[in-house]
Amino acid sequence: MVPREVKTVNDAKQIIEERKLSHVKVGLFDNDGVMRGKYMSKEKFFSSLDNGFAFCDVVLGWDVKDQLYDNTHYTGWHTGYPDAPVRILPSSCRDVLGEDGMLLFMAEFAGEAESVCPRATLRRVLNKAKTMGLIPMAAFEYEFFLFRETPHSVREKGFRNLEPITPDWFGYSMIRNSTYSELYQSILAMAETMDFPIEGIHSETGPGVIEAAIAVDHACHAADKAALFKTYMKVLAQKNDLMATFMAKWSNDYPGQSGHIHLSLRDQDSQNVFFDGNQPHSMSTLQRHFLAGQQRLMPELLCMVAPSVNSYSRMIPGFWAPTDATWGIENRTTSLRVITGSEKSQRIEYRIGAADANPFLALAAALGSGLIGIEQGWEPSDPVLGNAYQQTHSDTLALPRTLWDATQQFKQSEAAISLFGQAFVDHFAASREWEDREFRKHVTDWELSRYFEII
Repeated sequence: MVPREVKTVNDAKQIIEERKLSHVKVGLFDNDGVMRGKYMSKEKFFSSLDNGFAFCDVVLGWDVKDQLYDNTHYTGWHTGYPDAPVRILPSSCRDVLGEDGMLLFMAEFAGEAESVCPRATLRRVLNKAKTMGLIPMAAFEYEFFLFRETPHSVREKGFRNLEPITPDWFGYSMIRNSTYSELYQSILAMAETMDFPIEGIHSETGPGVIEAAIAVDHACHAADKAALFKTYMKVLAQKNDLMATFMAKWSNDYPGQSGHIHLSLRDQDSQNVFFDGNQPHSMSTLQRHFLAGQQRLMPELLCMVAPSVNSYSRMIPGFWAPTDATWGIENRTTSLRVITGSEKSQRIEYRIGAADANPFLALAAALGSGLIGIEQGWEPSDPVLGNAYQQTHSDTLALPRTLWDATQQFKQSEAAISLFGQAFVDHFAASREWEDREFRKHVTDWELSRYFEII
């Protein structure tokens, strides 16, 4: 049996027995999309497959630096950080990069913890789509920078004067991908081995930056694959004495790093319901309503797709990141790009997404907002023609400029509560307020250089 044929508990046990494994790897994703997990003995794993197991709920109560939130209700010092029930997902079984014969299984929180679990939050939106008779299809594409650094060297340098793997601006370079063909081939091989196949990969504009487009799949699988790609791209880099960063913007000198999401909807006959060849740009009425929902609710849900303080450094005019909830036909200066063509290719590219977003939550926001647009029969604004950065847009389309402002809109969003539940909204909003407060505790280099002597 091969890992991607595993579908059931019995299948999972069979493949472990066939490989004579004493341990397997089990992982799940926290608020920020960081994979947390461990090696688990065969005996413990088999018991967990049958009965579930428990995982300390602190992973839902701390930030990316393992600092504990002081403002959340679900978990904290006031609860004593108990174990929370977790279910293993047998069908997520995969081979593991660089660990011959080892298997990886994903898991997700159950019980009360399910109300704030990122993957479960996406599932709630997918269930909504199912009740509407719709099958969401999605694909993620990521930009990331690679450096000739290690986790030790970047800290010794204070994250300054880092050496990118390649110099200068050279997007779509055949020279770069040929010179570094072993690296590119390693990425492609990893993606095939771990089942997040890459449709296309190339150098992007900027020193050491690469863009990888993951192949389209059912929305839940697409999010799984995106989350695993981000995790194991970092692993592959570090195994080769490199470092990959998915920060939204690591330097003011270069464009930010995107995490665009391509979305379409199918009906029960697997037909693309976004396509109507008799309408302008082949946009069906349903696609227009979906687009309108994404556009109208983008300001309210922005903190789910731009979840860090750094996310908002990316959203500046002229650097390939949108600044308003705009849309256009094949227009890369807008937040929403309608890609027209055939029944197969008709879709929407959700371009506001940053590379630092949790894939489960970014997709939940992008999909959920569109579904509300369909329910409400909303219509989008007029499409933007030309450069969206140089045009004035309605105040209702303005996006929050900081994480704090985005979080305040999110907390008050009736759409967010209806889509994701009050428990998730409260928990995630608290975690974003914590993130902003942590930032405000620090003095930036800009402040020192501006005020130290002169003010």
